[in-house]
Order: sequence, then structure tokens, then C-alpha cells
Amino acid sequence: MVLRTVKLKNKYVFSAALLVFGVLFAGLFVKAFGNGKNEGTTEKFTVVTSFYPVYIAAANVVGDCPDILLKNLSEPQTGCLHDFQLTPEDMKLLSTADLFLVNGGGMESFLTDVAEQYQGLSIVETAGGLDGISENAHVFMSVNLYKKQVEAIADALSVAIPEQEEEFRRFAAEYNGKLEELEAQQEEIKAASEKASVISFHEAYEYLAKDYGFDIEYAINLDEERQISSKEASDVLSAALADGRRVILAEEQYGSELAEMVQKETGIEVYYLDTLVRGDYELDSYLNSMKKNINLLKLAFGV
Repeated sequence: MVLRTVKLKNKYVFSAALLVFGVLFAGLFVKAFGNGKNEGTTEKFTVVTSFYPVYIAAANVVGDCPDILLKNLSEPQTGCLHDFQLTPEDMKLLSTADLFLVNGGGMESFLTDVAEQYQGLSIVETAGGLDGISENAHVFMSVNLYKKQVEAIADALSVAIPEQEEEFRRFAAEYNGKLEELEAQQEEIKAASEKASVISFHEAYEYLAKDYGFDIEYAINLDEERQISSKEASDVLSAALADGRRVILAEEQYGSELAEMVQKETGIEVYYLDTLVRGDYELDSYLNSMKKNINLLKLAFGV
């Protein structure tokens, strides 16, 4: 009888130990994976951006707020995200996010998959509702529209963390003040560029045409997968030789080969502009790249 009692007690002790272990293990599992937060980041509000220009805008709005962890989904040199494929590491990062800031307008082709897999994740399209160009998501090429993206980010963060709204608004206003200085320089170019005829080798320059008032008479969108046919090359040359066309805008990474051929055949100057889809993570990197574009446009239009 005593022996049986001891056995029963041992059984209960073993069962209790298993129960305690199970509870502890479950708690650790939820802490590590259940809400996507890794140890050390549980007290920070995690904001993930889709790519470089959105990240730079968000970094300027977040400023030095200590309670926000800001991460970028793609490498800063990735470029456009039209064909971007999410990796397991990308999905892991998104699982930690409280807010996902994207460009929108078709730039992120993977958004549907993200929305389906992370139904509780707040996704904000910073270019949503802006006066953009149909089927052209490069709204950040317009300084005026980029300012509105900055405001959209400040709005989203203020909704998510209302107690820090004052800081977000202040940081956004400071950054937009710097962008307004660029707009003032753009005004100097408009008089000379308005109605000028331009050949463009990238669709992003449509936003420059809209801001500066010049006409894109011939356009071809070049990227890493674009193969130029002999007919297209001939058409570009014909357009370059036509009367009134005196400026060619190209993107150096993908458009230099064709641009150099056209310049050699026609003698028309080619200006290589940054499409602002890649850069470093310095807070003023967008400003510096746009300043270079503005200076090149001043040369192009004789300002």
C-alpha cells in the first residue's frame, strides 16, 4: 500500500513536470515566433519599407524616435521591384512587421501574396491617391509627389503611434522643407524646358516631363531584360535626327549602350539621369541624387 502511494506520487510529479515544461515551451515558442517578434525587438514598433525611395522618406519621418525599428525589404541597390521575388528571409522580415510601407501603383508585384499571407499586417501604399501617370509607378521622380509620399508616411505613423504624432509631423515638415528648395530650383528650368522635344530611354522620366513641361516625342523603356531590335534602334535614330529634338535622357545602367550609339551617329548630347530607385541609406541621399539630376537638366536646357 505504501509502495503504491509512492508510485502514484511519482506519477503525479512526473505529469506535473511535463505540464510545466509544456507551458514554458509554448510560451517561448509564442514569444519567438507567434507574433513574429524576435527577442530584443518586442518593445519596438517595427516598420518595414519595400524599397529604397520609400525607405529614405520613412527614415526622415521617423527621425530619432527610439521606439521604432525601421527595416528595408530589398537591398538599396535592387532598383525597381516589378519582377522582385520574395525570399524566405524577406518573408521572415515581414513576419516581424507592424507596418509595411510600400510605393504602390504596381511597383510591388508581390503585394497580393503579402496581403494574403499576413492578413493582420497594415500595408500603406504611399503613392495611393496621388495624381500619378497611368501604369507608371515612378511617382518619386516628381519632387512634388514625393513630398506627398512623405506626408502619407507621417499620416500612417501618426495613426499607428498617435502619442508620437507631433514628432512625425515635425520631421516630415523639416524634410519637405528641403524638398521645396529643390522645387525652387526646378522653377528656374521650366521656362527653358517647356515645350522642348525630348527622347527618353526610361519611363521614369515621364514624371520629369510633367513637372518641367517638356514633351517626350519618342520613348523607349530600357531595363536589364530589354533587348533592342534593329528596327527600334533605327526608329530612335530617326527621332533623334528630326528637327527640334535636342535632348536625350537616359539611365546609365541600362541605357548607355544605345545612348552612346545615338550620340555617335547624331552628335546629340545624352544626359544620364538617376531614376532614384537605388542608392545608399544616408538621409540626404534622395536629395543629393535629385540635385545632380537638376544640375544636369540645367545643362541640357541651357539654364
